[in-house]
Amino acid sequence: MLIPSIDLMGGKIVQLVQGEKKALEFDDLEYWIERFAKYSLVQVIDLDAARGTGNNLPIVNRILQRLNCQVGGGIRSLATARELLNTGARKVILGSALLKAGNINAEYAATLAGALGAAALVFALDSRGGRVAIDGWRKQTGITALDMIRALEPFCETFLYTHIDTEGLMGGIPMETVSAIRQATTRRLVVAGGIRTQQEIDSLDALGMDAVVGMALYSGNILA
Repeated sequence: MLIPSIDLMGGKIVQLVQGEKKALEFDDLEYWIERFAKYSLVQVIDLDAARGTGNNLPIVNRILQRLNCQVGGGIRSLATARELLNTGARKVILGSALLKAGNINAEYAATLAGALGAAALVFALDSRGGRVAIDGWRKQTGITALDMIRALEPFCETFLYTHIDTEGLMGGIPMETVSAIRQATTRRLVVAGGIRTQQEIDSLDALGMDAVVGMALYSGNILA
């Protein structure tokens, strides 16, 4: 399944390369909402909230009224997660909040699952150089995606694996890497990072993985 990604920064839809360099920017939100309305799920990421430089909450809320979304970026508290779900998010994505003092915080994951239900939770595995990156991908940890899966699998329905090394480059996602992640968990697995063709999405689907696509949609490489 193809899941379009709406990444928000400074009130606009953007596409970044490896989470850093801005490559594309759009301010016509309505156009993209209409383009993505046919998809059963859309991913919305508030990059400003993820980086702690503000938020795009009014825009997020506007999108939630129109599209079925899983929402992430700066969700670090149970209250914020619950508020987004109450506003209309189908699922919430958490990453940085699952780590505490450099360690996986399984206790907090259990608290989230108990309060919100595992079905509402997507746990992010944002990986650069084989290690998980947090705080808007600016801080590297010593933890691997497989470490996260082993500790957190009981508490979520979905894992979101992003291969930062190839994100935004449209050079393809490394199939060997994501296949290893697929084999490590029985949970739903969504992957992102450089996906560029429908054929690639079909290959991922055949292996039991959904694909988050941004750059390839916004650049017209894959037709929305």
